[in-house]
Amino acid sequence: MSSGPAAEARYRERSMWLDTYPGSLAPRPALEGDTDTDVAIVGGGYTGLWTAYYLRRLDPTLRVTVIEREVCGFGASGRNGGWVIGELAAGIEKYAALADLPASLRLARAVFDSVDEVGRVAAAEGIECGYHKGGVIRWARNRPQAKRQAEQVAHEHGLGLNEDEIRLLSADEARSQANATGVVSGIFYAPGAAVDPARLVRGLAQTVERHGAKIYEQTAAAAIEPGRVLTDRGTVRAEVVVRATEAYTRDLRGRRRQLLPVYSLMIGTEPLPQSVFDEIGLADRPTFADDRYMVIYGQRTADDRIAFGGRGVPYLFGSRISPTVERHHRSHERIHETLVDLFPALTGARVTHRWGGVLGVSRNWTPFVHYDPAAGTAGAGGYVGEGVAPSNLAGRTLADLITGADSERVDLPWVGVRHRRWEPEPLRWMGVRGSRWIMAGADAYEFRTNREARAAVALARKIRND
Repeated sequence: MSSGPAAEARYRERSMWLDTYPGSLAPRPALEGDTDTDVAIVGGGYTGLWTAYYLRRLDPTLRVTVIEREVCGFGASGRNGGWVIGELAAGIEKYAALADLPASLRLARAVFDSVDEVGRVAAAEGIECGYHKGGVIRWARNRPQAKRQAEQVAHEHGLGLNEDEIRLLSADEARSQANATGVVSGIFYAPGAAVDPARLVRGLAQTVERHGAKIYEQTAAAAIEPGRVLTDRGTVRAEVVVRATEAYTRDLRGRRRQLLPVYSLMIGTEPLPQSVFDEIGLADRPTFADDRYMVIYGQRTADDRIAFGGRGVPYLFGSRISPTVERHHRSHERIHETLVDLFPALTGARVTHRWGGVLGVSRNWTPFVHYDPAAGTAGAGGYVGEGVAPSNLAGRTLADLITGADSERVDLPWVGVRHRRWEPEPLRWMGVRGSRWIMAGADAYEFRTNREARAAVALARKIRND
């Protein structure tokens, strides 16, 4: 483990957010030998830190210890697109199948509320992270995308969501939010905000310490067992051990196939003049995307950059995580080409940062919270890249479960969700690569022909119902 200026430089290279973070990224001290605590949390990202925060707020007498291999925010929490979106990847119907529709709607609206809760805590605790609730704008840029949008809005209204939460937009209404090219229609999704993710996670870590929790960085967990965490710096014994490792779960002993690490890459522009935004819009800083299958996502940052990303890097055999993939030159070129295709006014804008990282996907694409009081183990994750708001709800829920609080969160239908392990290789590699090939081909086909790609429709349905 490195420390000092070399470590600071290495961490700043991980993303634009970390590079522009105004505070120090110098690692906190590592664990020094065996220790005892009440709750040990493995992972210094959003899930782990939110859990620590709410545990200390609920019971200030609890000894709470966070173990982080690098520094807080090193993983997805310091590299993501900054979308605080009130959404769970599994969708309303999958959770309704696990419980019932009213319970699933209660979960959906609890995630909506978490968008506001992130902003509330940031304001209350003085975390300057550029939080702004401008909603989410998604464009349809061909007829198949427009068809899917109309079907989605009608379907979700039928399930119980309302116009204030999600509504269909005409082409003119969609362009008034953000003037992208080729817009046919749009969706406005109200429970969404933009944030600087690194400032949020770093500020949250400082807040957690201020409230009395301990954070040990530069301490790698090798295994989680009932009642203890085995690390390279000593053993942490605890009444409850919380796993909050998301895509890095694959590094824990015996957990290689629990969550799939999937790459997403991003670029960031230089700060742009107001004249550019007069042309492209984004006045209220909505996060933005179109409805292609191969996900893209962007935001106007608080300092007037465009941060934009997509999932285009191949899955690595054996669920491998490689820093070299974070600088996948051709994938970053494609992301830049897509951004300029959306907003030609950005053709001459200088790209100052290129980065990437991994997100965690469970086998059934269903985010989860679990707590086993008999074993003293807990955890949450599998957010499929939408974890900024759900991790807040997960942290509150885990804190309620661990302390025995009688809240409306402890019986939400994502609590106790089970999922099978991912297939062994080479089946895992073949399945993920094959799915990606189908989806990328479908996008190209739909943009070229303006006709629906039926193979992708069938695959998307299978993923939803798996």
